[in-house]
Amino acid sequence: MTKNVGILAMDIYFPPTCVQQEALEVHDGASKGKYTIGLGQDCMAFCSEVEDVISMSLTVVTSLLEKYGIDPKQIGRLEVGSETVIDKSKSIKTFLMQIFELETFHFSLICMYLFAIDLPLHQDWFDAVFLPLFNCVNWVESSSWDGRYGLVVCTDSAVYAEGPARPTGGAAAIAMLVGPDAPIAFESKLRGSHMSHAYDFYKPNLASEYPVILPAPSFPFVLLSIVLHCQY
Repeated sequence: MTKNVGILAMDIYFPPTCVQQEALEVHDGASKGKYTIGLGQDCMAFCSEVEDVISMSLTVVTSLLEKYGIDPKQIGRLEVGSETVIDKSKSIKTFLMQIFELETFHFSLICMYLFAIDLPLHQDWFDAVFLPLFNCVNWVESSSWDGRYGLVVCTDSAVYAEGPARPTGGAAAIAMLVGPDAPIAFESKLRGSHMSHAYDFYKPNLASEYPVILPAPSFPFVLLSIVLHCQY
């Protein structure tokens, strides 16, 4: 039985392009420190025309494998979480499979037996971050585990229309290697789940990159509901 399953290694990538939050405060006519102190940010990263969630994911996965000396054949499960859609019919995961191909452009055996999954596009930010990680942890802890590592990729390019939500955007990609005897272990039995119907953040118009944000965010009420329902 595997023990202390969790994060063995982690890497993160930010685009080199960013907006100074102090400059954005001036542009928006906001009070000094509203973004830098209020949000605790100096800069807000964004993707230029040559980057997106796919390229960021490819970069961070390649970096993690090279930095920690991980052979792609050692990866047995790949999970990707994102709320940014590039192609409505092709998942981010399929682009990442290029890393696991042989130089002859034929799939190696690892690709044939690598279980890979993208989270559905309707998943919210919480699921896009935590669900793929929990799925990999559950896989390593299960009888289905084949002894290889799980790889989790979380990426997003958050862009908001002009308004109070715009300074909370950003762009990045994170890759996490999951396995037993991890320095950051998860206590799976002490985890709960709660879901509720809310419209504080949603994307009804797929032709637009901007989400719809309600004037009075319901997130505090959703958070309170989570706390109340998860109490034993």
